[in-house]
Amino acid sequence: MADRSKDPVVVIGLGRFGTALALELTRRGNEVLAIDHRAKVTQHLAGQITQIATADATDMEALQQLGVPDFTRAVVGIGGDLEASILTASLLVELEIDSIWAKAISRQHGRILDRLGVHHVVFPEHDMGERVAHLVSGRMLDYMQVDDDFALVKTRPPKDYVGIPLGRSNLRRKYGVTIVAVKTRDEGFTYADSETVLTYDDTILVSGRAEQVERFSEL
Repeated sequence: MADRSKDPVVVIGLGRFGTALALELTRRGNEVLAIDHRAKVTQHLAGQITQIATADATDMEALQQLGVPDFTRAVVGIGGDLEASILTASLLVELEIDSIWAKAISRQHGRILDRLGVHHVVFPEHDMGERVAHLVSGRMLDYMQVDDDFALVKTRPPKDYVGIPLGRSNLRRKYGVTIVAVKTRDEGFTYADSETVLTYDDTILVSGRAEQVERFSEL
């Protein structure tokens, strides 16, 4: 199977989200076409992104002139102008782009994008707010929700589980969680197994149902 991780990407809308995305994709070695209707924005980013253009992305002719139909992946980063976001997404669907991602600023906005045929709808502000709320309210070092009710948490080992092999801890039976990786001081993460013995200085990655990993991280 061909590696498509370096396929060219068109990013439309260069607010904070779109700009950060375009710059990171460029840093990773992707060819990026970034489009925004504001000349001041595109001029500021000139030279930092593979290709950048000032254009109205709600105009099919403009997209065709820029070669957007040749791309297999596109991201609509427009958030403040709902009409422009929806019109742009609908044109990308009409162009039959293989993989379309779009930023939504509300659930209603997201539902409209989904109904249009956008393949991936993201809620960056909402998702970041949820993540920070989990971090602020507990002992977690990081939190990532990977499904509606499944999460991966970075935290410290509870004191009651330090010094004993994980195989004897009964964590999964008692709390419904699994320690999948351990990071010792000055070393990287390694996979945990039944023989792994935790220390107070370790950092652990714990997976499980959101409610269960949260409860475990509070021990």
